[in-house]
Amino acid sequence: METPVKKPWLAEYPSGVPATLDVTVYRSLVELLDEAFRRHADRHAAVFMGRALRFRELDELSATFGAWLQGLGLARGARVALMMPNLPQYMVAIAAVLRAGCVVVNVNPLYTPRELEHQLVDSGAEAVVILENFATTLAQVIERTPVRHVVLASMGDMLGFVKGLVVNTVVRHVHRMVPAYELPRDGGRTVTRFNMALADGTRMRLAPAATGPDDVAFLQYTGGTTGASKGATLLHRNVVANILQNEAWFRPVLERAGGEPLVVVCALPLYHIYALAVCFLMGARFGSTNLLIANPRDLPALVKTLRQHRVHMFPAVDTLFAALLNQPDFARLDFSRMLVAPSGGMACRQATAERWLELTGCPMVEGYGMSELSPVATSNRLDRPEFTGTVGLPLPSTEVVIRDDAGRDLPCGEAGEICVRGPQVMAGYWMRPDETAQVMGPDGFLKTGDIGVMDARGFVRIVDRKKDMILVSGFNVYPTEIEQVASLHPGVLECAAVGVPDEKSGEAVRLVVVRKDPALSAEQLIEHCRQHLTGYKRPREVAFRDELPKSNVGKILRRALRPPG
Repeated sequence: METPVKKPWLAEYPSGVPATLDVTVYRSLVELLDEAFRRHADRHAAVFMGRALRFRELDELSATFGAWLQGLGLARGARVALMMPNLPQYMVAIAAVLRAGCVVVNVNPLYTPRELEHQLVDSGAEAVVILENFATTLAQVIERTPVRHVVLASMGDMLGFVKGLVVNTVVRHVHRMVPAYELPRDGGRTVTRFNMALADGTRMRLAPAATGPDDVAFLQYTGGTTGASKGATLLHRNVVANILQNEAWFRPVLERAGGEPLVVVCALPLYHIYALAVCFLMGARFGSTNLLIANPRDLPALVKTLRQHRVHMFPAVDTLFAALLNQPDFARLDFSRMLVAPSGGMACRQATAERWLELTGCPMVEGYGMSELSPVATSNRLDRPEFTGTVGLPLPSTEVVIRDDAGRDLPCGEAGEICVRGPQVMAGYWMRPDETAQVMGPDGFLKTGDIGVMDARGFVRIVDRKKDMILVSGFNVYPTEIEQVASLHPGVLECAAVGVPDEKSGEAVRLVVVRKDPALSAEQLIEHCRQHLTGYKRPREVAFRDELPKSNVGKILRRALRPPG
């Protein structure tokens, strides 16, 4: 039974953003993408290494590859794993799998063999499209998985014959980025080069898959920070809904481009639901050009790419924004067309946001979401530059409540678990009814596992993850608050707060810091925190490191900084 929810946030909506949306206007992602490909046929869908891919080409190539997948005998609903960095082949493969009536299983290409085996087995993937650079990982586990068909992509597949040959030669033989591998072909397994599959597919015809709103579109695996990773089951209607929700929120600001084709930096990996939704899928709606960045850690190369384009939108995480701000050449770029820099995946720090705004004239706008939400639930207003310290307001057709451990709604200002209801909420965890039951309430609200507060206007502030909370003498200490304060010190580049055992207080706060100023001392930083934090919240100790452990999306991994046990 659905419980009524007060919606103070509606009064704070920007002009032109509706309270609710009809998210049933498309039966499936396939229908939405087909329309976008036709509407924007002559625009560039992507640029990679100087080679542009038009939407018309994306349409034709994905139909061809989809027909080839159907020719393998893959039934409707078959899972196809995609294991690549940001390449044009990835965009082709996503659209092809969906158009073939199959399910996309996004895979982190940097997985270890153990992690890859788990995801392939758990998802039941029958086919995998993989960049050859990572085939050695697949070769170690494929015989223990249900995978029957392997498509091998190479870096230069879609760069034209000459440039592609040069790029592949450099990747394979100069930089030696393709370790030796041997994939079995016994027992009916097939191994096909990506371009060969496209060539064979030209002799086939894509059969309409009659995909509907309740068919599965993506199995989006969570990071597995609390155990084995599990797949969030995202239906076509879930993802369509979130695209339309994001579009409604972004449109008033992006229309300031005046009809000029939008250029979006796709530096976050497409296997991550945030980049998939905001860069590729919403980009298709707007007819945007995605600048595909295969390796965002190569900051000089990223800056070089940015120098060649006038960018309108730059989605990223705080750590990438901060890293670019510390690149001298970045400050010399042309930011005159930049309209918005959406920030997600981790807490946005005030110091980073203020520096970014000062340099670019464009606000970092923090939002909140997760794989289980397809992925976005809330966002700050895009038309206001000030840093709010919140993750903003619920998107159209989205309800957010804060609840205690007993499931009771809490009043404004009280901290509790953030719970979300809306058409973007997943169907559940793949083949995990027990896990699904733990997070899905009978009234349709998803328990996010995040601790937050909602103010009287409907703005949501993340306090922290339940599992990251530090208990000091019976007081709850939330790492994000400590990190926000510490990062305001000019000598701090980045930091993370974790709990460590303490004989007197149970736990104490340890602050792990990467210095911007080599002369910064622990004493100076503790004194800085003393000025801004009450006694039990202050770091008991400070440790300095050259770098912090991060996920491939750029999130700081606090768990790796905790002492064992």
